[in-house]
Amino acid sequence: MKKILVAYATRAGSTVQVAETIGETLSATGATVDVRPVKTVTDLKGYDAVVVGSAIRMGQWLPEAVQFVKNNQPTLGSIPTAYFLVSGFLREDTPEMRSQVQAFLDPVRQILEPKSIGMFAGKMDYSKLSWLDRTIAKAVKSVEGDWRNWDAIRGWAQGLQTTLVCA
Repeated sequence: MKKILVAYATRAGSTVQVAETIGETLSATGATVDVRPVKTVTDLKGYDAVVVGSAIRMGQWLPEAVQFVKNNQPTLGSIPTAYFLVSGFLREDTPEMRSQVQAFLDPVRQILEPKSIGMFAGKMDYSKLSWLDRTIAKAVKSVEGDWRNWDAIRGWAQGLQTTLVCA
């Protein structure tokens, strides 16, 4: 039985729910899974695989997620690692938009190339944003809504069984 860490960075909570769903799906494969914020992970000892995810803000993974990969690159490079992102841009799920959003991962992919990448639409709930983020969202006319596709999230996580669990 493999032990897998699902580590995430979030600002308004949408990515937490995605990470939890990924963790539940991986658990159903028989793996032991911990789901934790990247800021609370101090050691990767004992994990056989890691999934790292982040919300996208200003066209980038959150800084704490990038720092997590940088800090743990030697260990992550020696075990199967996957990345996921959650972005409101993907509410328009076209090949062009997916290509644009995947480019948001380029900086972290330069640190470590993952075995798999999951890209999911997010959720915009003004009530969960800081005053500054809410002001920016309103200024750029971001609309509120929940565009997360739970079947797509679970489907990607099930596919990780082959990529991470059986690796």
